Amino acid sequence: MNVAQNAAHIHSKIKAACERANRNIDEVKLVAVTKYVSKETAQKALDAGVVHLGENRNEGFLDKYEMLGEEAVWHFIGSLQTRKVRDVINKIDYLHSLDRLSLAKEIEKRAEHPLKCFIQVNVSNEETKHGLKKEEVIPFVQKLSDFQKIEVIGLMTMAPHIEDQEKLRHYFYELRLLKEKITALNLPSAPCTELSMGMSNDYEIAVEEGATFVRIGTSLVGKEF
Repeated sequence: MNVAQNAAHIHSKIKAACERANRNIDEVKLVAVTKYVSKETAQKALDAGVVHLGENRNEGFLDKYEMLGEEAVWHFIGSLQTRKVRDVINKIDYLHSLDRLSLAKEIEKRAEHPLKCFIQVNVSNEETKHGLKKEEVIPFVQKLSDFQKIEVIGLMTMAPHIEDQEKLRHYFYELRLLKEKITALNLPSAPCTELSMGMSNDYEIAVEEGATFVRIGTSLVGKEF
């Protein structure tokens, strides 16, 4: 697995998608999802210039953080249990999975500084996925207005793993429309300018539909365990 070559290939694909959508590639950040790889492979991503690293589980994150620490910009992209907030909240730069008030309250209690958060949206209404339903998002964002430690910078979704590209495009388009509705509210606590969407199988479509963060695991760093 040549991570540097993979990163270059993915960047070229992102650039092409940006050109098709008349976007600037600087608008899109590549997050290496290192959940299934070692600390050493995560280091290879950093060496290849991919400074944004994403982890799904507390244990995996803390293990890599101990070795790589402040070399990386850290994204927690998995469901975060309320009881484990204290372990990670002051070590991460972004949380991609804010989806309930109890989690927000614990972040407010434990965070030492405002945290950049994405609201997780179950845009395809799959029972197996975490996240709020589309109609629940704006009321939830409004409830967060009084929280000092939470900055809602955008929305995140995980599209279903399907081959139908038009369906995928529609899901990403729906998330972008919802983001624009929240942005229009002009809430100081929720600028909501970002979209975290797109993975190894669908990131090009996500970029065409406005993704500003794409989360790539297998295609970039592989899968070791």
